[in-house]
Order: sequence, then structure tokens, then C-alpha cells
Amino acid sequence: MHPTAMQNGKLFFDTYLDKASASSATVVVEIGAQDVNGSLREVSPPGVQYIGVDFVVGKGVDVVLTDPYRLPFESESLDVVVTSSCLEHSEMFWLSFNECLRVLKPDGLLFMNVPSNGAFHRYPVDCWRFYPDAGSALVTWAKHQGMNPALLESFVTPQHADIWNDFLAVFVKDETYVGRYPNRMINAVEAFENGKVNGSDQLFNFTQLPEDLRRLNEAVQRLSKMEGRESVVNDVLEKLLAFTQGQS
Repeated sequence: MHPTAMQNGKLFFDTYLDKASASSATVVVEIGAQDVNGSLREVSPPGVQYIGVDFVVGKGVDVVLTDPYRLPFESESLDVVVTSSCLEHSEMFWLSFNECLRVLKPDGLLFMNVPSNGAFHRYPVDCWRFYPDAGSALVTWAKHQGMNPALLESFVTPQHADIWNDFLAVFVKDETYVGRYPNRMINAVEAFENGKVNGSDQLFNFTQLPEDLRRLNEAVQRLSKMEGRESVVNDVLEKLLAFTQGQS
């Protein structure tokens, strides 16, 4: 788990499941819970029932799945499902999404943190990147399957000391309970792009190009202004190469 994913998970818990509202009766399930450079368990509210689910035995894993598209929990039995840096590895993530909704209580929450861009990393496969409309598309898909979820918010976070821009989304299983959750992560983050908030059609902080392409364009523009200054150009190229190698 990269550092920004951990920060994003903490932001979710602080916003939607603070210490005052969490208790020993609150059941939180993490999908993709193996502790690889950290786990969201570390930033969850103290005292909750936390169950780590993954496809392999490992640190932080309480339940090992035999079917990636079937969770071993009763329908409408869980309060919160969280998953971070996992669904990009699910060949049919839309089925995983449906299964998460199935096991949630009607007012239950689903938090997703998935890459919007970043390096190809097979575990054992790497299939998807998520653009700003992904959360709304998943709601549309679920409604076609007879469910009634709502997207509370989604947005893309900036890179921070690594190559990852994360797509964050929070869903409530039944849109009837939208009003139960008035707070939004988007109001607490310092920077974000292409944000959506329930009840508004606006795309907040709209940005067409992802951060990687903006960085590349800026570098090209700088180089174009340095024509004839070979030593400076070489210096910039060396720094750009060092940056790309350091992020791989």
C-alpha cells in the first residue's frame, strides 16, 4: 500500500466513522487486507470489529476467499466495507462491487481507493484504472441489477512522493440514507481534481489532463524555451530522467 492510500483511508474513517459513532457493534470488512507496507486496519477507529479479507494467507488476513466474487457474509450484515489498491486487480470489479453492496446493511458504506493512473503492477493481474466518472457508472450498473445505491462523493487525489493518482469514492447502499452522512472528505482535503458530490451535477476542480501528462507538457514547454542552451537542456533532461526512474 502506498502512503497516499493510507492517508486516504484515514480520511474516510475520520469523515464517516469517527470515534464517537464507532463501537464494538460496528463491523468493518476490508477487502484486500493483506498488510503490504501497511493496512487500513491501522487507521480504523479503535473498538470496531475489523475483519480482513484477502485471497491469500498473510499478515492482517482473517478470512481467505475461495471465490473472488463471493464474500462469506450474510446479506445486509455489515456496516462498512473498505477496499484500497485492490479492485484494479479484479478482472470483473463490477461483480465485486455488487457483492460489497449485498453484504452491507441498507445504511452501510462502501469506500473505494483505486488508482486513476500509475505503473503496471500484476498481483497476479493488473486490469483497470478509474477515471472520474467511474463512481457514477458503478451506481448506474448496480441500479440495472436491482439495487439502489448512491454515490456520496468521489474525486482524484494528487501525487505525493510517488507516481499514484488515486480515485476515491464513497457509496451508501440505499440512497434513502444519504442524509445520514452529511460530511464529505472533499471538504477536508487540501487538493483534489474532478470531484463529485451527491446532490450536485457539477464537476469540482475540473481537470482534463492527468497529472502525469501535465508534468510532461510542462517539461516539453521548458525545453522548447531553452533552444540553443545545450547545457541547461541537458540538465533538465537528466532531472526528468531521474524523476521517471525514481518513480518506476
